Amino acid sequence: MNTMRLADLFVPDSPACTNAVEVTTSYCSPALVNHSLRVYFWAAALGTARGVDFDAEVLFVASLLHDLGLVEDFDSHRVPFEVAGGSVAWVFAAGAGWPVQRRTRVSEVIVRHMWPDVDPQEDPEGFLMVRSTGFDIVGRGQADFPVSFRNEVLARYPRLSLADEFLKCFQDQASRKPDSSAAAAIRNDLGVRMAANPLEHAPRP
Repeated sequence: MNTMRLADLFVPDSPACTNAVEVTTSYCSPALVNHSLRVYFWAAALGTARGVDFDAEVLFVASLLHDLGLVEDFDSHRVPFEVAGGSVAWVFAAGAGWPVQRRTRVSEVIVRHMWPDVDPQEDPEGFLMVRSTGFDIVGRGQADFPVSFRNEVLARYPRLSLADEFLKCFQDQASRKPDSSAAAAIRNDLGVRMAANPLEHAPRP
């Protein structure tokens, strides 16, 4: 892992992946777009380093679409944002011509990224998403990523105003959906944990 570089990571370029970037760029703020891209690269790096056999296309699409449930156009007042995002991803995958099983897979990965953990043997993409989103938002598992690689990713995809935007989104979700995972995160001092994230204090490019 100490020699990992962005150039060493496989980036799928299927039409579905290209369109996922377009969708996210069209509906999300620059900070959320960069967050989604970092999530893929943290996940791909961890999976590569640990020898996890993951589906790069599913992981990429899930990474790019996983926070769509936070944006106004796709927000739901009834279900948690990750469930709403998973539903959007299912419809997106249907439009991409994916078979039902594959649509369900990308939806599951998005829903499960808010789980405390996922068994890598049962769901490698879900496992990698849990780890990568946890690292990007609160710095959990920082020992998995050497400082040189962190700085390279942050230079390519800077955090911008992510901390403020993300916390406001979760506070809004919590106020409307008190039984949601977002509400649980707010009760678990998300703001404090985000402020302590070493990625927030890394040198700016």
